Amino acid sequence: MAMKIRLARGGSKKRPFYSIVAADSRMPRDGRFIEKLGTYNPLLPKDSEERVKMNMERIQHWLDQGAQPTDRVSRFLEAAGVAEKKVRNNPKKAEPGQKAKERAEEKAAKAAEANAAPEPEAAPEAEAEAEVPETAEENTES
Repeated sequence: MAMKIRLARGGSKKRPFYSIVAADSRMPRDGRFIEKLGTYNPLLPKDSEERVKMNMERIQHWLDQGAQPTDRVSRFLEAAGVAEKKVRNNPKKAEPGQKAKERAEEKAAKAAEANAAPEPEAAPEAEAEAEVPETAEENTES
């Protein structure tokens, strides 16, 4: 029998509450389990002692029997100091998505165009002429 130490979801809709259980890996997530080993309440603050409660003696018993903790439960055990930290490698985590890459390329292309051909400055007379119609429009609107 392949044993797992995993989370079984409880609580109501939008208000999750998990039980840490030892269960056969073939059983449903919230279905039959062999023993309840603790609780996890993700709605509490991370520094709260009530957030994760575990019966360490029973968890150690099931680990000795060959039960495999899931990723989330193994993180709880690492935080408690029972299990050694595993090396996790997710090289694509910090990589931006496809649309972000396209936007960055467009921005770089525009910046290259702006640096390659600086715009000639307009004559002061042209600026003065441009300001006169704008003020005339403002006077007519009020």
